[in-house]
Amino acid sequence: MKFFIDTANLAQIKEAHELGILDGVTTNPSLMAKEGIKGEDAVMEHYKKICEMVDGDVSAEVISTDFANMVAEGKVLAAIHPNIVVKIPMIKDGVKAMKWFTDNGIRTNCTLVFSAGQAILAAKVGAAYVSPFVGRIDDSTWDGMELIEQMAHIYSLQGYKTEILAASIRSALHIVKAAELGADVCTCPLESILGLLKHPLTDIGLAKFLDDAKKMRSEMVPAR
Repeated sequence: MKFFIDTANLAQIKEAHELGILDGVTTNPSLMAKEGIKGEDAVMEHYKKICEMVDGDVSAEVISTDFANMVAEGKVLAAIHPNIVVKIPMIKDGVKAMKWFTDNGIRTNCTLVFSAGQAILAAKVGAAYVSPFVGRIDDSTWDGMELIEQMAHIYSLQGYKTEILAASIRSALHIVKAAELGADVCTCPLESILGLLKHPLTDIGLAKFLDDAKKMRSEMVPAR
């Protein structure tokens, strides 16, 4: 399973990259705004900076909701860097736009997916990625991981090449479950990725090793 970081924060992207596990980045207008990135030129320049930091796919989201403008925006975004994947919402005109992009050699990430039916449509028109929002499904009292499992089963049966990109990840456990159920990619905040490092028995074991090493060194020092 590939690891993407869901942020527009350059410092967090750098930290994930230095950890050695980063395969790509996903962003959206809300994440850009959170970093104070405003204006079309500033947004384009920020995407370029991200692409120069990461040797992998970077999802850049359109903000239009009609076919013509989504295509126009997506063409501009795709021209920023070869790693850009145009992020398109799961709406009727979005499906049309994804088909146009597929036919014209531009990769897409279908976002705001909440059902297997939507996932089938995205795969049918050739989306490179489809992003089911696990955490938001959980918020609605349903189990987001059930959708990951259902999508993985359908894609396997039908031979769809679209990759399942588990999004709206809220915890390290979400990451583990997504991997277990067949997600191809998991995109999440840095905090969730770092959460995979943590286990109380690791902390206890390391403390014991360090304490024993300290005792061993003290016993090796000759008496004066």
